[in-house]
Amino acid sequence: MCGIVGYIGKRQATGFLLDGLSKLEYRGYDSAGIAILEKDGPRVEKCMGRLDALRKKIEGRVPTGTVGIGHTRWATHGRPSDHNAHPHTDPTGKFVVVHNGIVENYLSLKEDMLAHGEQFSSETDTEVLAHLFANYYKGNMEDAVHRVLKTIRGSYSLAFMCAAEPDKIICTKKDNPLVVGLGKDENYIASDIPAIISSTRDTYIMNDGEIAIVTADGVKLTDLKGNPITKEIFKVNWNAEAAEKGGFEHFMLKEIYEQPKSIRDTMRGRVNGKTGKLNFTELNWNKDFLKDIHKIFIVACGTAYHAGIVGKCYIEQLAGIPVEVDIASEFRYRNPIVDKHTLTIVISQSGETSDTLAALREAKRLGSHTLGVTNVVGSAVGREADQVVYTYAGPEIAVASTKAYTTQLLVMLMLAIYMGNLKENLDSALSEDLVKGIVEIPELIHRQVESVDQIKVFARKYGSAEDAFFLGRGLDYAVALEGALKLKEISYIHAEAYAAGELKHGTLALIVQRVPVIVIATQEDIYDKTLSNIQEVKARDASVIAIGYEGDEKLAKYADHVIYIPRTGKYLAPLLSVLPLQLLAYYAALTRGCDVDKPRNLAKSVTVE
Repeated sequence: MCGIVGYIGKRQATGFLLDGLSKLEYRGYDSAGIAILEKDGPRVEKCMGRLDALRKKIEGRVPTGTVGIGHTRWATHGRPSDHNAHPHTDPTGKFVVVHNGIVENYLSLKEDMLAHGEQFSSETDTEVLAHLFANYYKGNMEDAVHRVLKTIRGSYSLAFMCAAEPDKIICTKKDNPLVVGLGKDENYIASDIPAIISSTRDTYIMNDGEIAIVTADGVKLTDLKGNPITKEIFKVNWNAEAAEKGGFEHFMLKEIYEQPKSIRDTMRGRVNGKTGKLNFTELNWNKDFLKDIHKIFIVACGTAYHAGIVGKCYIEQLAGIPVEVDIASEFRYRNPIVDKHTLTIVISQSGETSDTLAALREAKRLGSHTLGVTNVVGSAVGREADQVVYTYAGPEIAVASTKAYTTQLLVMLMLAIYMGNLKENLDSALSEDLVKGIVEIPELIHRQVESVDQIKVFARKYGSAEDAFFLGRGLDYAVALEGALKLKEISYIHAEAYAAGELKHGTLALIVQRVPVIVIATQEDIYDKTLSNIQEVKARDASVIAIGYEGDEKLAKYADHVIYIPRTGKYLAPLLSVLPLQLLAYYAALTRGCDVDKPRNLAKSVTVE
């Protein structure tokens, strides 16, 4: 969630740190700060609020120095405040730390320090690290960092800096992302690549337990025992413009419009539209492997969890393997029945989601085969899963996920087809039709995003509502869950999704006059039942917005408004029906004056439990 940036070189560090932190604003934060090594020692400037507040604070008195670290904080220990903002120092101000994650044993460490007369200026767990760093320093910065890491428990990415050794920054990680960027006569540290991509494409993606001693001249890598290690340089293959808005008002809208490209990129090399064949060269599965899989778990959080629910339908219906879908934070604590005959699929856009990583590790501990589905090459999920399938959505900056979700749906559908073909229980004609249908999806999405005027009208009309309900059956219900999440997370309208057949089991009590009800009706085998549910809410004077196929004149007789999507097959429909839901949420948020890209209380990558 929090963002880290570091610089060491020959130019002034303040500008670089502020620019880098601005590229990490999508992660969500409540305060910001920088520490610059000036002639007299570290100068720390920090405050609650956005980066603009920090810029105003230092206006006319910008810190000067060529070594520095910066941070944007999302509160875990201690409320948002100037004192709780990072960086943190020891009482002398000579030892500086920035930290993402949680120090689980900080309270006992702090109580021991308080008993010895040490004073603290914040409520955070991170300040304990600065005290430890100072206490352990005996003339060797590396030794002090090693002792700190031996003392603490928890998850972290960390950067250390001190006045006594101004020629280096030391950084390390455990369960939280960290990248070291390589330059000429300067080097960089960041919690995510967008912060440094304007300066370098050459990076080290840090693994847990690795330590980087970063100087202007180079980077030395060691393990926790101090033994030197070597790493391959990871070259970033996307450009700086990919992290900019490109003329769109918000990143979210830009990313909605990027979905045709994301879908094409994700299918590239895997889908042959002419032959109707699929290929996953990154997987070494065969018929015998799948024959030995008796059950699949799909584990994820938030939007990725909703993609998993769609994936369950795909795999069970196309591959014939039983699937359970679990919220990652529940999976890890409920003693799941997992063994060597289980395949656990974890889905995470960032590949760094804390609960999802913990679930992955628990599944592996129990003997399960594991597969990661992630958008970020080099992420923890990509490194730790037995095998990984990447979605190629590109950088997703807005907190509300859009293109990552649709590429996750595509991967789940392709995996289901691939499994069904390997098991030889998927009809070959259906398989070929599905693959050929996938090839058409980018153009169909493009058609949808080219005509949004009707959705803008609906958003203005219903944007003042305080409640909304989403209904669907089968795959439509799975998509309704995602539609409700989008609306609530960026417009703050209370929105709930229900399986339409559950209306009579309590939900109807909530349906009142003019409450908006969004109904998805693309699954033709249960279409008439969905129409009956529309009639039920209309009888209670709800305002119904239906989503159905072009040419469906019958739907217009039942609903107040209809948003039409291009006609496609039942399995491909979720890739299209979610588009109007994303746009409806976006324009509703605009109507209500909400901060679309940075909704309150939320962060892009949830790296704490």
